[in-house]
Amino acid sequence: MLEVKNIELNKETIAEALKKRNVNASDDLDKILSLNEARKKAQIAMEEKQSDSNSIAKQIGDLFKQGKREEAEALKERPALLKEEISELKEAMQKAEEEMRELLYTIPNAPHELVPPGVNEEDNEVVLEEGTIPALGEWAKPHWELAKDYNLIDFELGVKISGAGFPVYVGKGAQLQRALINFFLSEAREAGYTELQVPHLVNEASGYGTGQLPDKEGQMYHVTSDDLYLIPTAEVPITNLYRDVIVKLEDFPIKRCGYTPCFRREAGSYGKDVRGLNRLHQFDKVEIVEIADPRSSYENLDRMVEHVKGLLNKLELPYRVLRLCGGDLGFTSCLTYDLEVYSTAQSRWLECSSVSNFETFQSNRLKLRFKDDNGKTQLAHTLNGSALALPRIVAALLENHQNENGINIPVALRPFTGFDKIQ
Repeated sequence: MLEVKNIELNKETIAEALKKRNVNASDDLDKILSLNEARKKAQIAMEEKQSDSNSIAKQIGDLFKQGKREEAEALKERPALLKEEISELKEAMQKAEEEMRELLYTIPNAPHELVPPGVNEEDNEVVLEEGTIPALGEWAKPHWELAKDYNLIDFELGVKISGAGFPVYVGKGAQLQRALINFFLSEAREAGYTELQVPHLVNEASGYGTGQLPDKEGQMYHVTSDDLYLIPTAEVPITNLYRDVIVKLEDFPIKRCGYTPCFRREAGSYGKDVRGLNRLHQFDKVEIVEIADPRSSYENLDRMVEHVKGLLNKLELPYRVLRLCGGDLGFTSCLTYDLEVYSTAQSRWLECSSVSNFETFQSNRLKLRFKDDNGKTQLAHTLNGSALALPRIVAALLENHQNENGINIPVALRPFTGFDKIQ
């Protein structure tokens, strides 16, 4: 969430930046500052009365020691009154703090200056387009037909077991999934990321820590009996490992990666865009996460984008890089680059990765800090990226690498699949 001290210093700048998201937050920012002022006044008054109470308690003790019992007894009523007043002030302070925090939870991150204004994905900026889109014949098929022809994915069986959006991978389809996961993890390790295996369910505090709650509450699967949430991405458990932690400056950048299944309700999704692997409720993904020095976090972001581009190049897939506009930017992000692969059989771009810098938005919730060169405690910057999400990568691999005799496996992936063609 936004830092209150930053709102105090830069309210107008933040309000103007949020307009890129088509959010008018001026009134909410004013209310936050008003609540913070009320909180501070209550805290100052409470501390003053606590000091008075301590002073009177000392006086009473001294009077008893001096044998002045009557004078001591006469003072005893005052601490009781002060205690009641302190309790009321504490309640007022906590109420203002809670109202302020609840309001802060509803305000998205202020976009970076590079974020273009815009309403939706149509307004995103194309930064780069790479690779050659293959020219396929009339025989070319979309991935859901290829998956059926070569017995790679059984969508109907998934419906039987769980429902739509939960495919079953079969034979070489399952091997391809596992090969991609191992390939992505291997590449991440070579790039300096430490691999982690993390829980697939998280508590409410973790959801709030990385900003999925309360913003995405309706999109997460909630195990109500245990009050746990199935993770929408490995970002949540990996980043929350550093909740309430003060990291060392010399440890920057902290680079972590992990493979997990991801679970998303995708409520409201329908139509042709959800066919096959285009949109699922459960899918596999390798995530890269960095905890960074604020002074260099945007260099980290650029490097993470380059890492994902390298994966797509090795998979021999045409792709493009987009800078998301304000209207398409995720709730917690300052700046996001989406990477999309081209689906030749569907004649459309498919998002396969988002790489984002959240600056202090997550770390403020997480209380993820470090001590700077002067020993002052500061909030770290957090970043993450999909490297990569499997469903649309599999779709693009099947569609772009198909020919009349089967589906070729990219050279870089063959050591992981154990085969070079599906036929």
